[in-house]
Amino acid sequence: MNTVHEPQPSGAGTVPGDEQAGLPTGEVARRLGVSPVTLRSWERRYGIGPAHREQGRHRRWSAADIALLEAMCELTSQGLPPAEAARVAADRRACQDPSPARGEPPTGGGAKPSDLAGDETRLLVRGLVRAADRLDAPTLQESLADAVDLWGVEDAWEAVIAPTLRAAGRRWATVGEPYVEVEHFLSWHIAAELRRRAYPVARQGPVALLAAVPAEDHTLPLDALAAALTGRGIAFRMLGASVPPPALVHAMRRLGPAAVVLWSQTSATAMPGLAAAVPNRMFGVAGARRRPLLLLAGPGWRGVKVPDCAVLPQSLRAAVDCIGARAGLGVPSNGAVTTKA
Repeated sequence: MNTVHEPQPSGAGTVPGDEQAGLPTGEVARRLGVSPVTLRSWERRYGIGPAHREQGRHRRWSAADIALLEAMCELTSQGLPPAEAARVAADRRACQDPSPARGEPPTGGGAKPSDLAGDETRLLVRGLVRAADRLDAPTLQESLADAVDLWGVEDAWEAVIAPTLRAAGRRWATVGEPYVEVEHFLSWHIAAELRRRAYPVARQGPVALLAAVPAEDHTLPLDALAAALTGRGIAFRMLGASVPPPALVHAMRRLGPAAVVLWSQTSATAMPGLAAAVPNRMFGVAGARRRPLLLLAGPGWRGVKVPDCAVLPQSLRAAVDCIGARAGLGVPSNGAVTTKA
């Protein structure tokens, strides 16, 4: 389910009186039942904004602009990812009005977290932590959705979500057991937002197999990886937490994955023996055998002896780049990975 509210009936956003004047963002948000922050994020990331503006004046949304927003709301409420909803809504508008008054939505993403000053980013993280402290589910979920809508999974994870989790962890270390419910509450909502965006991609080529090592129950980074792979159009299969070695081997035999990701949060859960066994599995017909790319993700692998062929991604983006390169869909970032612990 999407966090965007159902749009009001058609015509709810129609501008009364002079259509040229338009409506301000706050009024449009109220009529459509979404937050102004969501509208701004759609504009910056997907190009869903007022078609015409005047220098030095606030945004004013015309009836045509609002109709585009209504289509966007309808599509997202049906479960379509925002980026895809923006493309479909823009295509519909182009079919109805072929004039070149408005360009296509950008396809490479919009604003980046680096566009924000450090103080602003810290304020955003602080707001998420405070919402978690209050157990304020609507505010927390809306803020998470807005961050991912605006920056995409990879940047939102690195600049907002991971720092929020670290801040909550520091609070837990200071307060102790009474803070456990807040940490669990925050983790659940982050997982829900990430899994909402991890749509299964039909397997028409290479697939990545994602699993946490045995006794490892912390899988939020795997959820983030699944959502990021979805955004790149890369097929994955998620096994989740605490996967027994025989189950992993059986899944590898059935899938013949191009890449296998093993997540370990702590050195206590890292399993060098399991890591060593993965590259030895070969797939394919005789004469065209291949081995899976092994990614050992998470701080648990630091300082642990691992196979020379293993990749230790230093970030979520590095992991996605490596898998994309293996799938023939991208090139790894320079210096973003290492091959030995």
